[in-house]
Amino acid sequence: MQVRNIAAAFLAACGFGLAATATAHPPAPEGVRYQNPVLPGFYSDPSACRVGNDYYMVHSSFGYFPGVPIFHSKNLVNWEQIGHVLTTARQAPLEKAGITLGIFAPTLRCHGGTYYMITTNVTNKGNFFVTAKDPRGPWSDPVWIDIPGIDPSLFFDDDGKVWVTSTLNWGKDIHEGIYLAQVDPVSGKLLSERRNIWAGTGGRYPEGPHLYKKDGYYYLMIAEGGTQFGHKVTIARSTHVDGPYMANPGNPIMTHADNNARDKLFQGVGHGDLVQAQDGSWFMLAHAFRVNGEHQHLGRETVLAPVRWDKNAWPVVNGDGTIAADMIAPSLPAPVRKQGYAQKDGFDGPRLGLAWNYLHNPVAANYSLTARPGYLRLLGAPATLAKPDDLTFIGRRQQHFDFEASTELEFDPSAAGQEAGLTLFKDGEHHYKLSVQASGGRRVLVLAYHLGKIRHVERQAELAPGPVRLRVSGDKDSYAFSYAQGSGKWQELGQADTRYLSSVTAGGFTGVYIGLYASGPAAPADINWFDYRPKGE
Repeated sequence: MQVRNIAAAFLAACGFGLAATATAHPPAPEGVRYQNPVLPGFYSDPSACRVGNDYYMVHSSFGYFPGVPIFHSKNLVNWEQIGHVLTTARQAPLEKAGITLGIFAPTLRCHGGTYYMITTNVTNKGNFFVTAKDPRGPWSDPVWIDIPGIDPSLFFDDDGKVWVTSTLNWGKDIHEGIYLAQVDPVSGKLLSERRNIWAGTGGRYPEGPHLYKKDGYYYLMIAEGGTQFGHKVTIARSTHVDGPYMANPGNPIMTHADNNARDKLFQGVGHGDLVQAQDGSWFMLAHAFRVNGEHQHLGRETVLAPVRWDKNAWPVVNGDGTIAADMIAPSLPAPVRKQGYAQKDGFDGPRLGLAWNYLHNPVAANYSLTARPGYLRLLGAPATLAKPDDLTFIGRRQQHFDFEASTELEFDPSAAGQEAGLTLFKDGEHHYKLSVQASGGRRVLVLAYHLGKIRHVERQAELAPGPVRLRVSGDKDSYAFSYAQGSGKWQELGQADTRYLSSVTAGGFTGVYIGLYASGPAAPADINWFDYRPKGE
């Protein structure tokens, strides 16, 4: 950081107009306080746009369905989910997606009253966009674009031309970097040759490009360094959309990779998008993960930082390019309110709530909210948690270190292989499960761990007839699994470490899901209710 500051100060003294650096403008001592993350849990690769006094934001969804959750806010801090962009198998075919492929980083833009969401399906045909007149939907069928790579973004220029950028990081005869082409915003047809306009500053995996125009300059902002501890945001600019682009001498403009973080809890800070508020102020939405030692299991979460962007200068993120849990912004577009994340679901409505996701495209016949009113009925399929293609599963993100999740299940298995229950799910090779099964003519509750090649049954308990309540409680270090029946007290079956579901251990791009599932020959599993509650809420 010190080297960057000296270089930028020298250029400014020589009259090059590049004085904005990572320490040029310390945060205002007074302002509006808010908390990061502004959207906890696995909500990575945020992209946002403002329309009037409303802000909308989208995120990656990978192998989960519906795809690309979309949120609304009035102040950039309090976000409410209003739907998903990709709600049909035609829009998001995920049969080959696994858990961490499928739908990669989206970009959301609005132009001329039409909303555009552009993204990549890395396991089915590549880059595409969909459109809508209302961000709540319905959204169109995919319009495919013949530009390779990932992380596409659209830019609408003042002259009416529309440009698409994408990232090429691998492949034979590929020059790594950000590629640009003019595109028809109706047909998706490219109207120019693809051109490599910037390869970043030398960090691994230059990706996540976004173009902005300000003060006669085109600014190209990207992510570098990979999505783990080396993540960062860098920026370059040009007087022409197709370059050449000159890098900011104060790069990176946002990172915790150089140990200069004010709040060591947050790492992997990067993949940002800039949005301008009604009063002309600027903000960056990015993602970061909260660590427990060297591990992170909640996934990459959405954070917010104020940005100072003076005329003809480079954007400066939060004074020194870092973020913290306790933040101060000079102003926010609207008052901040206390946010609640508790979920109590009695499955009384005609459809599942927006917090729920399926694994891949669901087999609709295996889910019902009407077969037994007031219950969610799950019918098992041959798939298992270990091989989850077509698994009967609904899940919601774990959003807090300290939480409690519980449910009530009615399930009477009669044959081996039939099971239903509660799972903490990272992927098919890394998960914990608390499930009702049949064993020797008895109905038993089984706590089991699946960690790569390690398959371990921690404990079993014989169940009495009737419903069983299942519960998992978590803190930073461990999960505790319990059950109860009738008026009986909760009984703990065992505990497991959170670090084995960390991306550092298990790999991948997603965070932990709390899931309800059924597998084996079809026997109905009826879920009466589900409750998710952060500690202290």
